[in-house]
Amino acid sequence: MDPSLKIVLLWLAFALTHMGLSSLRLRRLLVDTLGMPLFRLVYSLISLAIFVPLVWVYFANKHAGLELWLLPRGTALTWTVYVLVGAAFVLVTAGLANPSPAAVVPGDPAPRAVYRITRHPLFMGLALFALAHLLPNGWRADLAFFGGFVAVGLIGAWHQDRRKLAVEPGSFAEFRAGTPFLPFTGRQTLTGLRELSPTVVAVGIGLTILVRYFHRNLFGP
Repeated sequence: MDPSLKIVLLWLAFALTHMGLSSLRLRRLLVDTLGMPLFRLVYSLISLAIFVPLVWVYFANKHAGLELWLLPRGTALTWTVYVLVGAAFVLVTAGLANPSPAAVVPGDPAPRAVYRITRHPLFMGLALFALAHLLPNGWRADLAFFGGFVAVGLIGAWHQDRRKLAVEPGSFAEFRAGTPFLPFTGRQTLTGLRELSPTVVAVGIGLTILVRYFHRNLFGP
């Protein structure tokens, strides 16, 4: 099978199981049957059982297939990627430090700091990270792999919104109305940036530097 097609099929399996198991009707049935701790364990194991082979297939077929675009390598492209990855790591760190009210285990519903930037910092951080890697990697297998992060991130965030609106239509609707879906598109973005914890920013930037330093040894150039 073509490696790019295999990657796409694995992404489809990941998305269908990830969102299917968290859909209102099926999730409620499984939680009632298994209990919440066992449900979370099964949910995580199924996700890992698909995601690990997905990563394995990609790294075994990195840069495979037709080259769809080729941006000139240089300072401009390099620093664009660095800035995007840095922003992505800051969003992910902020989302983990203060979970979204839309998450399975909801966090503080107050729309402040990172939630003035996007109400789905974890999803959007992963999507931004993938977009940054698509710029210098235009091969078909790379598009299938990193494009999957973007697609699953956007669809997953939309799915979270729909599920949460159905469960908590009042409080979540208010939070949703005051927070942007896509990052850096809301009117309060600058306020959110000023409210970010210095520790969160330092961790995000530190991770960017650390990953860049070990990138060649761990993932290749």
